[in-house]
Amino acid sequence: MDVWLAGDLTSAAYAWRLERRDGVTIGFTSHDRDVEIDGLLYRASPGMEPSTISESLGLENNGLEITGMVSGDAISEEDLSAGRWNGCALSVFLFDWTQPAAGKRILAQGELGQVSYSDESFQVELDSAAARLSAPAVPYTSPGCRASFCGGDCGLNQARFRHMRTVSHVDGEQIIFQDQLPGNPNDFAYGYLRWLDGGNSGDISDIYISDEDSVALAAVPEFEVRPGARVILVEGCDKSIATCATRFSNAVNFRGEPHLPGNDLLTRYPGAS
Repeated sequence: MDVWLAGDLTSAAYAWRLERRDGVTIGFTSHDRDVEIDGLLYRASPGMEPSTISESLGLENNGLEITGMVSGDAISEEDLSAGRWNGCALSVFLFDWTQPAAGKRILAQGELGQVSYSDESFQVELDSAAARLSAPAVPYTSPGCRASFCGGDCGLNQARFRHMRTVSHVDGEQIIFQDQLPGNPNDFAYGYLRWLDGGNSGDISDIYISDEDSVALAAVPEFEVRPGARVILVEGCDKSIATCATRFSNAVNFRGEPHLPGNDLLTRYPGAS
């Protein structure tokens, strides 16, 4: 046990470290003053008290729930609505506020699930490592590829399929660029767009259609997109064996079973009942 927890009188405080997928990292503490730990300033937050963290036995409910206050400087309603905190990495720990460098006792770690909010508060459950035990032990069979495009199982280098463009104008879900896109129509379908400028900076939008100079997004961006905004576009893959073999010459890494008979095999023949 840590020395600072062994005495009759302790000076322990709670801390929360949150790191978003876009790299933004913030910290909160139950102490009444800001504290710097490992180069990150943990701000005193009366809206996140120790009593608002509850743990329960079992793996079916993720075991941890956190409630806090929406703050315009740290966790804003706009960022919650845009989904910027979904999938955020979270670490909850105890530390000695009189000597923050003395070490910390980790209480929970994981990723934030779906964040819900109302009025001036938010609520979120932690997807811990233990919750992953409910996942299938082996992958299901599928006619389409199960690998993430340009992921470890795919083997392709994403740098080949990443392009930077500047927005010319916007028409609802359609984003039109100043320059043409490489390749063929719909090469960017099933890919994504990362915003580099404006209120959507750091956000990712899924693409479902593309043509020679524009893409159509699966949803309208949360914030206004202005002409001149820069974006990074990543091409997509429809996960079919034909696309993998002909477009990418990567059939050797295809992670699917396109020729495996399905459950309806017997019904394909005349007279089957």
